[in-house]
Amino acid sequence: ESAAAALSAEIRAAIDHAWKNVHTFHAAQLEPKPLIVETEPGIVCSRHSRPINKVGLYVPGGSAVLPSTAIMLGVPAKVAGCDEIVVASPPTSTGSVSPEILYVAKKMGAKCIVVAGGAQAIAALAYGTESVPKVDKIFGPGNQFVTAAKLLVQNDALACVSIDMPAGPSEVMVIVDE
Repeated sequence: ESAAAALSAEIRAAIDHAWKNVHTFHAAQLEPKPLIVETEPGIVCSRHSRPINKVGLYVPGGSAVLPSTAIMLGVPAKVAGCDEIVVASPPTSTGSVSPEILYVAKKMGAKCIVVAGGAQAIAALAYGTESVPKVDKIFGPGNQFVTAAKLLVQNDALACVSIDMPAGPSEVMVIVDE
């Protein structure tokens, strides 16, 4: 509630609008019943969609506030029906997660918000702590330390956690012409 109060009506409206658009896209992909195909007589193949029980969503925040990342990770988790969503994001200079990220976390129904970034946050999500539940899969981009931590925990039998992918640096080229 306090996160919403800390945001202007314009920012809340922009986040709500983005949430609605991303939700519309992901909801259209839901498959309410299994896909069943008989490829030849007696050979039946099927695909079943099931939500992941506990997901950890890493939302970077060191150099910029990224509610868009929180939306792009949180909406699919919510639409899929994940039972427990845990959000990890580094603290701002005030020592808390940005109000924009908190606002999105509330919309997605996050059960826990981890005020930590980097490899420490990934470790907390992968192994769990006294205050952070262990998750089944970790999603989200990050710097080279976050990527290294994600790669490390996915290969550690003690963590027994999977990751979305080892996201690398984004490359953007802008061409400006008169």
